[in-house]
Amino acid sequence: MTVDVRTIRHVVDLITGGWRAQALYTAVKLGLPDHIEAGRTTCGELAESTGAAREGVHRLMRLLVAMGVFEGDERTGYRNTAVSAALLDVPQSLRDMCLLHGEEYYTAWGHAHHAISTVSSGFEVAYGQRFYDYLGKDKDTAKRFQHTMNAGNMFFDHVPEIFDFSGRNVVDVGGGGGHLLGTILAAAPDARGTLFDREHMMPEARAHLAATVGLDRVRLAGGDMFSAVPSGADVYILCRVLAGWADDAVVGVFENCRRAMADSSSRLLVIDRLVVDEGSTVLPAMWDLQLLMITGGRHRTLGNFTAMLDRAGLDLERVAELPMETTAMIAAPRPSA
Repeated sequence: MTVDVRTIRHVVDLITGGWRAQALYTAVKLGLPDHIEAGRTTCGELAESTGAAREGVHRLMRLLVAMGVFEGDERTGYRNTAVSAALLDVPQSLRDMCLLHGEEYYTAWGHAHHAISTVSSGFEVAYGQRFYDYLGKDKDTAKRFQHTMNAGNMFFDHVPEIFDFSGRNVVDVGGGGGHLLGTILAAAPDARGTLFDREHMMPEARAHLAATVGLDRVRLAGGDMFSAVPSGADVYILCRVLAGWADDAVVGVFENCRRAMADSSSRLLVIDRLVVDEGSTVLPAMWDLQLLMITGGRHRTLGNFTAMLDRAGLDLERVAELPMETTAMIAAPRPSA
């Protein structure tokens, strides 16, 4: 068999992708972008600041410059690029995403063969417990996870463009740190909202919403969406919270939202990534496997969602596309349900 050089190079790039990811993770773990931003621009200065060996830092920086993460050299000093600047320890950074992926997620992917062969979570094999149980016990990881979710919120500003929230009472189910609800309330000054999530999310959500839209327009409620959701609202939102759960559990959440709706004019917005089996792009397909590794879950097709909504007495009214290959599905309660 003869393999051309271009194919060989492509295969090598694929095989060594994990090495690149771990090199980037190590730089963030050592805080190299922050040290360089502070003016420590040589390997000696970076080694002294981080406690790492100078030779190790030198060899790491050589690769990261080649990858475009940093620029410069030992003679002229290293400088941050747009990539490393996105990893600084500042608000809205991708730093916690890099740390989460480089530690817990990377460990889970070490069990990819088992996860794919059995369609079960690699994380549970690695850590001996479910991912969300782990988050409930490890506050640092839970914080990194929430910051990671927030870092993927590039589409939040576009949600008010695809649905009119004016004057509505909105419940964000599984609303996390309150970023989406805050965005919606800022865009619709006469709307009011309830953030509904597990109790351990309340402090961060309260702080964010107090600083952005004010707590006079928001109610914070702790609870379990699989048991019940706050009643009497005009709009219920489920944003990126369903992929880790089985179909029957998701239908149960939909039913809870349907029962809680104020009247027939209420709507449910389901915001998630969809997968397609033909002509898929890399990002949705990759995140689908990521869900398998971490929670044993999966991304779904539009047909899957439509069928689950139907089981819960909801009809898919329309679909709207959002950035980052994200889709909003707007569902109405079926009068006979």
